[in-house]
Amino acid sequence: MRQILQNLKNGKITLAEIPVPDVKPGHVLIKTSKSLISMGTERMLLTFGRSGWIDKARQQPDKVKQVVSKIKTDGLMATAESVFNKLDQPLPLGYCNAGTVIELGSGVHEFRIGDRVASNGNHAEVVSVPRHLCAKIPENVDDISGSFAVISAIALQGVRLINPTLGEKIAVTGLGLIGILAAQILKANGCRVIGFDLDSQKVELAKKYGIEAFLAGNTDPVEASRKFSDGNGVDAVLITASTKSNDPIQLAPQMCRKRGRVVLVGVVGLELSRDDFYKKEISFQVSCSYGPGRYDPEYEKKGLDYPIGFVRWTEERNLQAVLELMADRKLSVSELVSSVIHIEKSVEAYDRVEKDPKALGLILDYPQDVDLSRKVVEIRSVESSNNNLKAGEPVIGFIGAGGFAASTLLPAFAETNAKLKTIASSAGVSGTHLGKKHGFFVTTTDYKYILNDPEINTVIITTQHDSHARFVCESLKAGKHVFVEKPLCLTKNELAEISRIYQKAAEKGQILMVGFNRRFSPLSVKARELLSNLSGPTNITMTVNAGAIPHDHWTQSDEAGGGRILGEACHFIDLLRYLTGSPISEMNCLTGRGPTKENPPDSAIISMRFSDDSLGTIQYFPNGCKDFPKERIEIFKSGKILEIDNFKTLSGYGFSNFSTEKLWTQNKGHKGEALKFIEAIRAGKQSPITFSELVEVTQAAINAVL
Repeated sequence: MRQILQNLKNGKITLAEIPVPDVKPGHVLIKTSKSLISMGTERMLLTFGRSGWIDKARQQPDKVKQVVSKIKTDGLMATAESVFNKLDQPLPLGYCNAGTVIELGSGVHEFRIGDRVASNGNHAEVVSVPRHLCAKIPENVDDISGSFAVISAIALQGVRLINPTLGEKIAVTGLGLIGILAAQILKANGCRVIGFDLDSQKVELAKKYGIEAFLAGNTDPVEASRKFSDGNGVDAVLITASTKSNDPIQLAPQMCRKRGRVVLVGVVGLELSRDDFYKKEISFQVSCSYGPGRYDPEYEKKGLDYPIGFVRWTEERNLQAVLELMADRKLSVSELVSSVIHIEKSVEAYDRVEKDPKALGLILDYPQDVDLSRKVVEIRSVESSNNNLKAGEPVIGFIGAGGFAASTLLPAFAETNAKLKTIASSAGVSGTHLGKKHGFFVTTTDYKYILNDPEINTVIITTQHDSHARFVCESLKAGKHVFVEKPLCLTKNELAEISRIYQKAAEKGQILMVGFNRRFSPLSVKARELLSNLSGPTNITMTVNAGAIPHDHWTQSDEAGGGRILGEACHFIDLLRYLTGSPISEMNCLTGRGPTKENPPDSAIISMRFSDDSLGTIQYFPNGCKDFPKERIEIFKSGKILEIDNFKTLSGYGFSNFSTEKLWTQNKGHKGEALKFIEAIRAGKQSPITFSELVEVTQAAINAVL
């Protein structure tokens, strides 16, 4: 199938061929009929993408601060690589979609196959959308009108925040798509509406909808609003403009009556005058997208609805409401459609978005003969892929194509010169992009295609933590060598199941390894070499300045990520196990509360005793300063001390033959672990980390959060 993508590095728009997406639980798979280009949001993305580096930095000063902070801790090269990887990721465009339901994910009961629905799906021939971001299109509403539902819901949410009453007089600043839609909704609510815009064409269009509209450049909005409201000032101002100017926000309180309301839906300059708001006690609010539930993962991703008795209007109910207004002929989009363009000419359509400021509703039209079963796309010829392939040579299938895989693991495995054959991702976009970038032959949205391919003998798993155990077990049963990014699993039952299945796989020579990369850093290897020449127990203190992450990030969830202690601190438990070279005999863990009561702990002090009487402490804290090194390790043994500073510097104290080893850039061992894993497969050897150690460390990490 085809999908429109943008490269944020250079702004280039492409119509890419990607596999049909997989339908997730709680999602609806939709075959697109029409989609609407959002002139405000998508024009802004085009402008950003085609800006130079300096302009990009000016537009995102907060991101620049983050980059500077990262340079201080991780170094220039590592930071530059991270930034370039971020900008290189393709951005799916579009969020106003109309189409037909072709498949339902588990737990979806409110839709049926064949239903016509409006959704926030991207510009693609097939989209997978969460259930709460879809609404049925009434029979008497066509698909073109249905494609306006999401942007109409944005307008409706702004209107709801104004809380208009019958007979009130409302001003709308900015008569683009959202402005004209909002004005119609206000009129349907029994309000009188006055509108302003700098574009005479939009002003004339607004007049066709019965809006008393004026050209802002020729008319004083403040004076016009006073006349419109019998000298009192309008009851409220809805700002739907898109401009860097501060004029809309500065004029709005002057246009209002005393105790009027101002709601911002668009994007404008925010240098407002406190005095104008203060003297009239004007209320000001920013509207968030299309209603309550937006950006709430519990609502959007998990499908948990807000009780209607407490939250009457959610984003889904707003979608339903605007579609009903269309069905009742109280909301019309017929005059807003500038052009209907076939998806094959989408690149030309985006040239118009950038160059034609007068264009409003650009509709993309999709063919209806899409091959819905095409979940596998060949990137380059598979027929020649077996040339000169030695027996036992690793042939890799990647399951998962997220940010960590893109920035770290894929480049690491690419450098091993192993054959990268197939990459699987649920949506298909990232898998296709990374597949082309790293020389894969096939991209798919069906991971079982990898398991069923007899040529693929090695599977790399980089998915969400809660899926690790399942993919490990299925891959081992399929006869594959397995590398899984940490953690190995989240529960004791999963660990027991993996152990049972691995015993049979090991008899066939299969290897299982977990991405405990820190032990493969050159500085960790050097430290262990120096320690091996000393006698007596080893005492280690490791401080992890982990940094805070949002409470709603998936790693902060018990179900999806297992929490940060289990999901990340397992790295450090393994590192101490490696540096002491001795099994863990005893462990205690003190944990602090997470960001909310619903989150698992995200701070901990983990104390360990090893069988050779060595001691280790891991201090994992999220509440430090980013200017401080993220990871620092201090090792005491036999009258000597080693210090590893953020995996860039190893310093020795008391050694006669060692003082300091510095690396050009931070090296946490990702390339080293990938190479050791591939070399073990090539040589028919055991895993670089024994299975007993994997079980021991995983069990310790699970115990830490019990």
